[in-house]
Amino acid sequence: MIYLGKKQELFVVRKAEFGVYLASSPEEKKEVVLLPSKQVPEDCGIGDAVTVFIYRDSRDRLIATVREPKLQMGQVAELEVVQTGKIGAFLDWGLEKDLLLPFRQQRGKVEQGQRLLVSLYIDKSDRLCATMNVYENLRTDSPYGPDDRVTGRVYEMSDNFGAFVAVDNVYSALIPLKELYGKVELGQDISARVVKVREDGRLTLSIRDKAYLQMDKDAERILTMLEEREGTLPFNDKASPELIKQETGMSKNEFKRAVGRLYKERKIEFKGDCICRTV
Repeated sequence: MIYLGKKQELFVVRKAEFGVYLASSPEEKKEVVLLPSKQVPEDCGIGDAVTVFIYRDSRDRLIATVREPKLQMGQVAELEVVQTGKIGAFLDWGLEKDLLLPFRQQRGKVEQGQRLLVSLYIDKSDRLCATMNVYENLRTDSPYGPDDRVTGRVYEMSDNFGAFVAVDNVYSALIPLKELYGKVELGQDISARVVKVREDGRLTLSIRDKAYLQMDKDAERILTMLEEREGTLPFNDKASPELIKQETGMSKNEFKRAVGRLYKERKIEFKGDCICRTV
C-alpha cells in the first residue's frame, strides 16, 4: 500500500519518458505512483527499491519524491511561513510545492517570516495540510524528571487548563493555571521547571522556581519596582489578589512572603496603604 505523507520503500515496476512508476511490491501493477525523471536515481532499473516521500503535486496528483521533507505524518516540526493568502498560509517544508496551513487550523495571527510549530493531517479532499493543533503528535517519553529545567514553545492557551507547551518542540507538557505568572502568550518560547511527570508521560511545568528560591527572586523584583517608582509602591500585601498579580505577576501569598522577608531585613516599611523603601 502507498501511504500519503510518509517516507517508504517502493519498487520500480514500470519506466516512462517522464519518470518511473513505483509500487509497494515488484508484483503490484495497479496502485502505482510516479517518480519524475529528474528525481530518479542513476542506474535505477525495474525491480529496484527506492525510498521516497508521497504527497500531491500542484495538480493534486499523487507524486513521489526522493527529497527529504521537513515534516511527515505523526511528527511535529517548526516551519517558516513563506506566504499568506486568501485560504491560509503557505509553509516551506522542503518540497517543491509549499504546504498549506488553512485558516481554521491556525492559532492566533500568522504572518510571513514566522516560524510555526505544526503537524500534518489529511483533509477531506485527501490532500496534505498543516495544523497548529499538535497535541496528538507530541511525544510522551521525554528524558526529563522533576526539577529539571526545560525550554519549549507555547502552542495553545486554555482558560480551563493553562498553557500547553511543546518541550524541545517534541514532548507534551502543560503549565497549569495556578503556575501561570507574568506574561505568557501563544507562540512564546519559555523556560520552565518540571514539577512532575504524569502517569501518561506528559510533563507538568512551572515557570516559577521552588518556593525558597522564588522568594529571593520575588524580593529582588519588589526592590526593583520600588527603585523604578521612586521608592514607593501604592499598594501593600493587603491589596486584592487581582491587583497584586496585575502589578507584580505574583500570587498574593508569594507577594506576602517576599514582602515579609524584606520587612524583616528592614529594607522596606509600611506607610498607610503603601510600601516604601527604607533610607
